[in-house]
Amino acid sequence: MKIVAIRAYIKYLKLTKPYTIAYSTFSDVQLVFLEIELANGIVGVGSASPAEEVVGENPAQTLASLQTDFVQKLVGRDIRHFQKIIFESQQYFGYLPGTLAAIDLALHDAFCQYLAIPVVDFYGRKIEALPTSVTIGIKSVEDTLLEAKEYLEAGFTTLKVKTGLDWHEDIERIVALRKSFGNAITIRVDANQGYDIDTLLKWLEHTQSLAIELVEQPVAVGEEKSLYQTLDYATGIAADESLKDANYAIKFAAEPKRFGIFNIKLMKCGGLLPALEIAQIAKNAGISLFWGCNDESIASITAALHLAYACPNTKYLDLDGSFDLAEDLVTGGFEVKNGLMYLNEKSGFGFSLLKL
Repeated sequence: MKIVAIRAYIKYLKLTKPYTIAYSTFSDVQLVFLEIELANGIVGVGSASPAEEVVGENPAQTLASLQTDFVQKLVGRDIRHFQKIIFESQQYFGYLPGTLAAIDLALHDAFCQYLAIPVVDFYGRKIEALPTSVTIGIKSVEDTLLEAKEYLEAGFTTLKVKTGLDWHEDIERIVALRKSFGNAITIRVDANQGYDIDTLLKWLEHTQSLAIELVEQPVAVGEEKSLYQTLDYATGIAADESLKDANYAIKFAAEPKRFGIFNIKLMKCGGLLPALEIAQIAKNAGISLFWGCNDESIASITAALHLAYACPNTKYLDLDGSFDLAEDLVTGGFEVKNGLMYLNEKSGFGFSLLKL
């Protein structure tokens, strides 16, 4: 089945509420979409939301890449060769993970629609449903508790709390959450590289009794060695910004391990095939998977969920990136029931593209 048309465009979307992390505050997001149309009318959709401060690529660059002659010359290619096309794209673009993710996702969606099966079943479904965490940005104790209450009332019980600006205030917020909600909530923490190793040690010492499930990327990229040299907590520390591709996965899987958990984001590694490489390395090293996201469309969130449920070592989800979008260009893909994420049984990624 031949590719007959390719369309790329950018969309500026407001968030329903701004949020703050250790190094920035966000109130809107720029998303890039790629449509790949087949001769039988099937349209595969990919979406990208690269974080420039992490991967060095911004949405404007992604759009420019997707409008190059290289991409347009994919018209006429056979969708059955989609993995070869992804390989060629990786060779051509190098490390431009937003660009590669959009291509990878659109090709997967088109190909599995052509096969009339969900992407998760193409790779072999291992998991039916897991809870996703929902994210609370850096804010006052009062506002943290108010937002947590809203999430619990909506059926979510796993909270990811952003930290990293002031470790004393970070502890105060976690203490208040545990005191207010007890064991009704699971608490994860994401410091976004906000601690040095001495601060992290103090923070860990003061939070040992608070039953924190995991700590995500507490130290800066390049400082990973300090974790296994100093801490006995590595099994509960997740790599995020440090884990960009399979080469880093190999490095961090070697003994002594820097991290006991790998956070995989399609926007860091460049799509499903690179993510699968990381997942397989982690599986063989006995490392759990934690699937994360940026502010993203349902299109790319659903893609991550498909691959997450095809990996037996997936233990954690943090796929809330579409929840705070004021609008989106696709609908469907998954359902959330009592905080658990369920895929539908439709072919491809199972979402529907809305009319612009």
